[in-house]
Amino acid sequence: MKVTSKPAHLKSVPDDYHAAPGTHQLPTHISIENLSLKIDTQIIFDKLSLPIYENRINTLIGPSGCGKSSLLNCITRLSDYNNSSLEGKIILDNNDLLHKKTDLIKLRRKVGMIFQKPVPFPMSIRKNFALPLKEHGVRNTYDIEQKMENALRAVGLWKEISNRIDTRADKLSGGQQQRLCIARVLALEPKAILMDEPCSSLDPMATAIVEELIVGLKEKYTIFLVTHNLAQAKRIADFVAFMWYHDGHGRLIEHNHADVIFEKPSNPITAAYVQGLTE
Repeated sequence: MKVTSKPAHLKSVPDDYHAAPGTHQLPTHISIENLSLKIDTQIIFDKLSLPIYENRINTLIGPSGCGKSSLLNCITRLSDYNNSSLEGKIILDNNDLLHKKTDLIKLRRKVGMIFQKPVPFPMSIRKNFALPLKEHGVRNTYDIEQKMENALRAVGLWKEISNRIDTRADKLSGGQQQRLCIARVLALEPKAILMDEPCSSLDPMATAIVEELIVGLKEKYTIFLVTHNLAQAKRIADFVAFMWYHDGHGRLIEHNHADVIFEKPSNPITAAYVQGLTE
Protein backbone atom coordinates (compact mmCIF):
# COMPACT_ATOMS: atom_id res chain seq x y z
CA MET A 1 0.00 0.00 0.00
CA LYS A 2 1.33 3.45 -0.89
CA VAL A 3 1.82 5.60 2.21
CA THR A 4 0.90 9.20 1.55
CA SER A 5 0.89 10.50 5.11
CA LYS A 6 2.50 9.83 8.44
CA PRO A 7 1.23 9.75 12.01
CA ALA A 8 1.01 13.29 13.37
CA HIS A 9 3.44 12.60 16.23
CA LEU A 10 6.29 11.72 13.89
CA LYS A 11 8.90 14.36 13.11
CA SER A 12 9.63 15.63 9.63
CA VAL A 13 11.64 13.61 7.15
CA PRO A 14 15.32 14.68 7.38
CA ASP A 15 17.05 16.38 4.48
CA ASP A 16 19.97 14.00 4.90
CA TYR A 17 21.15 11.22 7.18
CA HIS A 18 24.38 10.26 8.91
CA ALA A 19 26.37 7.18 7.93
CA ALA A 20 26.34 4.27 10.32
CA PRO A 21 29.20 4.35 12.85
CA GLY A 22 32.26 2.45 11.65
CA THR A 23 31.00 2.02 8.10
CA HIS A 24 33.61 4.42 6.73
CA GLN A 25 36.05 1.53 7.16
CA LEU A 26 34.01 -0.83 4.98
CA PRO A 27 34.65 -1.07 1.24
CA THR A 28 31.75 0.42 -0.71
CA HIS A 29 31.01 -1.70 -3.77
CA ILE A 30 28.31 0.45 -5.34
CA SER A 31 27.93 4.11 -4.45
CA ILE A 32 24.62 5.84 -5.19
CA GLU A 33 25.13 9.59 -5.18
CA ASN A 34 22.39 12.25 -5.28
CA LEU A 35 20.25 10.05 -7.50
CA SER A 36 16.91 11.36 -8.72
CA LEU A 37 14.42 9.48 -10.89
CA LYS A 38 11.49 11.08 -12.69
CA ILE A 39 8.96 9.31 -14.92
CA ASP A 40 7.00 11.77 -17.04
CA THR A 41 6.35 14.53 -14.50
CA GLN A 42 6.26 12.22 -11.47
CA ILE A 43 9.28 12.27 -9.16
CA ILE A 44 9.88 8.69 -7.95
CA PHE A 45 12.68 9.59 -5.57
CA ASP A 46 14.90 12.62 -5.18
CA LYS A 47 18.60 13.16 -4.35
CA LEU A 48 19.07 9.70 -2.87
CA SER A 49 22.56 8.75 -1.68
CA LEU A 50 23.38 5.28 -0.39
CA PRO A 51 26.52 3.13 -0.05
CA ILE A 52 26.15 -0.56 -0.87
CA TYR A 53 28.85 -2.40 1.05
CA GLU A 54 30.97 -5.13 -0.46
CA ASN A 55 30.30 -8.73 0.64
CA ARG A 56 27.42 -7.69 2.84
CA ILE A 57 23.66 -8.19 2.63
CA ASN A 58 22.43 -4.64 2.08
CA THR A 59 18.66 -4.54 2.51
CA LEU A 60 16.16 -1.88 1.47
CA ILE A 61 12.80 -1.71 3.25
CA GLY A 62 9.83 0.63 3.11
CA PRO A 63 6.19 0.84 2.03
CA SER A 64 4.99 0.16 -1.49
CA GLY A 65 5.33 3.10 -3.84
CA CYS A 66 8.43 4.69 -2.31
CA GLY A 67 10.75 3.66 -5.16
CA LYS A 68 12.62 0.60 -3.89
CA SER A 69 12.25 -1.55 -7.00
CA SER A 70 12.82 1.50 -9.18
CA LEU A 71 16.17 2.02 -7.46
CA LEU A 72 17.24 -1.52 -8.36
CA ASN A 73 16.19 -0.91 -11.95
CA CYS A 74 18.31 2.24 -12.06
CA ILE A 75 21.42 0.28 -11.12
CA THR A 76 20.95 -2.19 -13.97
CA ARG A 77 19.61 0.55 -16.28
CA LEU A 78 16.31 -1.27 -16.67
CA SER A 79 14.76 2.11 -15.90
CA ASP A 80 15.91 3.45 -19.27
CA TYR A 81 12.94 4.35 -21.41
CA ASN A 82 11.72 7.43 -23.23
CA ASN A 83 9.64 9.00 -20.49
CA SER A 84 12.14 8.55 -17.65
CA SER A 85 15.01 10.78 -16.60
CA LEU A 86 17.86 10.12 -14.17
CA GLU A 87 20.17 12.57 -12.48
CA GLY A 88 23.06 11.82 -10.15
CA LYS A 89 25.63 9.03 -10.19
CA ILE A 90 25.86 5.29 -9.58
CA ILE A 91 29.52 4.39 -9.17
CA LEU A 92 30.86 0.85 -9.66
CA ASP A 93 34.57 0.12 -10.18
CA ASN A 94 35.22 3.87 -10.45
CA ASN A 95 32.80 4.12 -13.38
CA ASP A 96 29.48 5.95 -13.47
CA LEU A 97 26.90 3.42 -14.62
CA LEU A 98 24.68 6.24 -15.88
CA HIS A 99 27.24 7.40 -18.41
CA LYS A 100 25.86 7.25 -21.94
CA LYS A 101 28.78 5.07 -23.09
CA THR A 102 28.11 2.35 -20.48
CA ASP A 103 27.95 -1.08 -22.13
CA LEU A 104 24.62 -2.41 -20.84
CA ILE A 105 25.39 -6.04 -21.73
CA LYS A 106 28.61 -5.93 -19.70
CA LEU A 107 26.83 -4.10 -16.89
CA ARG A 108 24.13 -6.75 -16.61
CA ARG A 109 26.74 -9.47 -16.50
CA LYS A 110 28.59 -7.63 -13.74
CA VAL A 111 25.41 -6.85 -11.77
CA GLY A 112 22.90 -9.72 -11.75
CA MET A 113 19.18 -9.28 -11.08
CA ILE A 114 16.72 -11.64 -9.35
CA PHE A 115 13.04 -10.72 -9.59
CA GLN A 116 10.03 -11.24 -7.31
CA LYS A 117 8.64 -14.12 -9.34
CA PRO A 118 11.02 -16.75 -10.74
CA VAL A 119 11.43 -16.23 -14.48
CA PRO A 120 12.99 -19.38 -15.95
CA PHE A 121 12.97 -19.41 -19.72
CA PRO A 122 10.26 -21.77 -21.11
CA MET A 123 12.86 -24.21 -22.36
CA SER A 124 15.20 -26.87 -20.95
CA ILE A 125 17.32 -26.26 -17.86
CA ARG A 126 20.40 -26.66 -20.04
CA LYS A 127 19.25 -23.97 -22.48
CA ASN A 128 18.45 -21.66 -19.56
CA PHE A 129 22.20 -21.49 -19.03
CA ALA A 130 23.43 -21.81 -22.59
CA LEU A 131 21.35 -18.90 -23.89
CA PRO A 132 22.64 -16.14 -21.55
CA LEU A 133 26.18 -17.51 -21.52
CA LYS A 134 26.35 -17.44 -25.32
CA GLU A 135 24.89 -13.94 -25.32
CA HIS A 136 27.78 -12.90 -23.07
CA GLY A 137 30.41 -14.50 -25.27
CA VAL A 138 30.82 -18.01 -23.81
CA ARG A 139 30.67 -20.33 -26.83
CA ASN A 140 32.58 -23.45 -25.84
CA THR A 141 30.15 -26.25 -24.97
CA TYR A 142 32.42 -27.68 -22.26
CA ASP A 143 32.73 -24.27 -20.61
CA ILE A 144 28.96 -23.82 -20.67
CA GLU A 145 28.40 -27.24 -19.09
CA GLN A 146 30.98 -26.55 -16.37
CA LYS A 147 29.59 -23.14 -15.53
CA MET A 148 26.08 -24.59 -15.39
CA GLU A 149 27.09 -27.42 -13.07
CA ASN A 150 29.17 -25.18 -10.82
CA ALA A 151 26.33 -22.68 -10.49
CA LEU A 152 23.72 -25.36 -9.79
CA ARG A 153 25.99 -26.86 -7.14
CA ALA A 154 26.45 -23.41 -5.58
CA VAL A 155 22.69 -23.08 -5.02
CA GLY A 156 22.25 -26.68 -3.91
CA LEU A 157 20.30 -27.78 -6.98
CA TRP A 158 22.68 -30.11 -8.80
CA LYS A 159 21.79 -33.27 -6.89
CA GLU A 160 18.09 -32.48 -7.17
CA ILE A 161 17.91 -31.91 -10.91
CA SER A 162 21.10 -33.27 -12.54
CA ASN A 163 19.10 -36.10 -14.11
CA ARG A 164 16.56 -33.61 -15.54
CA ILE A 165 18.84 -31.11 -17.26
CA ASP A 166 17.02 -31.49 -20.57
CA THR A 167 13.52 -31.05 -19.12
CA ARG A 168 11.72 -27.70 -19.08
CA ALA A 169 12.87 -25.39 -16.31
CA ASP A 170 9.37 -24.04 -15.70
CA LYS A 171 8.29 -27.52 -14.57
CA LEU A 172 10.39 -27.23 -11.42
CA SER A 173 8.83 -26.23 -8.09
CA GLY A 174 8.67 -22.53 -7.24
CA GLY A 175 11.61 -22.70 -4.87
CA GLN A 176 13.68 -24.68 -7.35
CA GLN A 177 12.84 -22.19 -10.09
CA GLN A 178 14.06 -19.28 -7.97
CA ARG A 179 17.29 -21.08 -7.09
CA LEU A 180 17.74 -21.89 -10.78
CA CYS A 181 17.34 -18.19 -11.60
CA ILE A 182 19.97 -17.35 -8.99
CA ALA A 183 22.25 -20.05 -10.45
CA ARG A 184 21.73 -18.61 -13.94
CA VAL A 185 23.00 -15.27 -12.63
CA LEU A 186 25.95 -16.90 -10.85
CA ALA A 187 27.00 -18.65 -14.06
CA LEU A 188 27.76 -15.21 -15.52
CA GLU A 189 30.20 -14.56 -12.64
CA PRO A 190 28.78 -11.22 -11.47
CA LYS A 191 30.30 -8.96 -8.84
CA ALA A 192 27.00 -7.97 -7.26
CA ILE A 193 23.50 -9.43 -7.13
CA LEU A 194 20.34 -7.36 -6.84
CA MET A 195 17.25 -9.10 -5.48
CA ASP A 196 13.72 -7.72 -5.63
CA GLU A 197 11.51 -9.60 -3.15
CA PRO A 198 13.08 -12.96 -4.13
CA CYS A 199 10.95 -14.96 -1.66
CA SER A 200 7.60 -13.22 -2.08
CA SER A 201 6.10 -16.08 -4.13
CA LEU A 202 7.64 -18.92 -2.13
CA ASP A 203 6.30 -21.04 0.72
CA PRO A 204 8.01 -20.89 4.14
CA MET A 205 10.20 -23.95 3.51
CA ALA A 206 11.42 -22.67 0.15
CA THR A 207 11.92 -19.22 1.68
CA ALA A 208 14.18 -20.67 4.38
CA ILE A 209 16.27 -22.44 1.73
CA VAL A 210 16.67 -19.28 -0.35
CA GLU A 211 17.49 -17.17 2.72
CA GLU A 212 20.21 -19.62 3.72
CA LEU A 213 21.52 -19.44 0.15
CA ILE A 214 21.60 -15.62 0.22
CA VAL A 215 23.57 -15.61 3.47
CA GLY A 216 26.11 -17.97 1.93
CA LEU A 217 26.39 -15.92 -1.25
CA LYS A 218 27.68 -12.82 0.53
CA GLU A 219 31.05 -14.54 1.00
CA LYS A 220 31.67 -14.02 -2.72
CA TYR A 221 29.14 -11.41 -3.81
CA THR A 222 27.69 -8.09 -2.76
CA ILE A 223 23.94 -8.44 -2.15
CA PHE A 224 21.40 -5.62 -2.46
CA LEU A 225 18.00 -6.95 -1.39
CA VAL A 226 14.59 -5.28 -1.49
CA THR A 227 12.02 -6.85 0.81
CA HIS A 228 8.67 -6.04 2.43
CA ASN A 229 9.27 -8.90 4.86
CA LEU A 230 10.68 -7.18 7.95
CA ALA A 231 11.25 -10.52 9.68
CA GLN A 232 13.36 -11.61 6.72
CA ALA A 233 15.41 -8.41 6.82
CA LYS A 234 15.95 -8.88 10.54
CA ARG A 235 17.09 -12.47 10.01
CA ILE A 236 19.61 -11.98 7.23
CA ALA A 237 20.52 -8.31 6.67
CA ASP A 238 23.85 -6.79 7.64
CA PHE A 239 22.73 -3.25 6.80
CA VAL A 240 19.25 -1.83 6.33
CA ALA A 241 18.17 1.31 4.49
CA PHE A 242 14.63 2.58 5.09
CA MET A 243 12.69 4.55 2.48
CA TRP A 244 9.41 6.40 3.05
CA TYR A 245 6.88 8.00 0.72
CA HIS A 246 6.85 11.71 1.56
CA ASP A 247 5.72 14.87 -0.25
CA GLY A 248 4.75 12.82 -3.30
CA HIS A 249 7.99 10.86 -3.75
CA GLY A 250 10.37 8.43 -2.08
CA ARG A 251 12.93 9.63 0.44
CA LEU A 252 15.70 7.78 2.24
CA ILE A 253 15.05 8.17 5.96
CA GLU A 254 17.70 6.10 7.69
CA HIS A 255 20.56 3.70 6.95
CA ASN A 256 22.41 1.72 9.57
CA HIS A 257 23.44 -1.69 10.87
CA ALA A 258 20.44 -4.02 10.86
CA ASP A 259 20.33 -4.41 14.64
CA VAL A 260 20.29 -0.62 15.08
CA ILE A 261 17.43 -0.14 12.61
CA PHE A 262 15.32 -2.79 14.33
CA GLU A 263 16.25 -2.06 17.94
CA LYS A 264 17.37 1.57 18.24
CA PRO A 265 16.51 3.55 15.09
CA SER A 266 17.27 7.26 15.26
CA ASN A 267 14.13 8.45 13.45
CA PRO A 268 10.61 7.94 14.88
CA ILE A 269 9.29 7.20 11.39
CA THR A 270 11.67 4.25 11.16
CA ALA A 271 10.71 3.11 14.65
CA ALA A 272 7.01 3.24 13.83
CA TYR A 273 7.49 1.32 10.59
CA VAL A 274 9.58 -1.54 12.01
CA GLN A 275 7.13 -1.83 14.93
CA GLY A 276 4.20 -2.12 12.53
CA LEU A 277 2.60 1.15 13.65
CA THR A 278 2.27 2.59 10.15
CA GLU A 279 0.31 1.37 7.16
